[in-house]
Amino acid sequence: MELKFRVAARIAKPVHEVFEAVADPAKLSNYFTTGGAKGRLENGATVTWDFHDFPGAFPVYVIEVMADEKIVLEWQASEGEAHNVEGSEPKDADYRTRVTMSFKGLDDGRTLVEIAEEGWRENQGALGASYGNCQGWSQMLCALKVWIEHGIHLRTDMYR
Repeated sequence: MELKFRVAARIAKPVHEVFEAVADPAKLSNYFTTGGAKGRLENGATVTWDFHDFPGAFPVYVIEVMADEKIVLEWQASEGEAHNVEGSEPKDADYRTRVTMSFKGLDDGRTLVEIAEEGWRENQGALGASYGNCQGWSQMLCALKVWIEHGIHLRTDMYR
């Protein structure tokens, strides 16, 4: 069984505004990377994301960017339970997973954002990590939606 997932949300803002909310580190830091993001998501860049609920900043490798359409990233795979489950810590694995974000402007002015992640090895630890990442990307889309549409910081103090 191939370990992969896809999550999606419709954001009530134009595609360029939604794309920039992800690509621009200052904007991303407002609603997702609670410890901050450093570096714009551009072709070939290595940026840094930090989260208060997951200790230490880590590198994100930008594989491909098509403005207002797609962002493809790779980052260190982990194998283990979800990051927020008390008493369980994920362990870094010796490979990366790939994240593809797609942005599509809809006829009603909203933007459809889809995030897919794949590339885990087929074992129990990777299955647990994939569930954790699926949860994280779902929360990212929720946080993006309420921040860009209403100015609400959903993740503030959510995990600590």
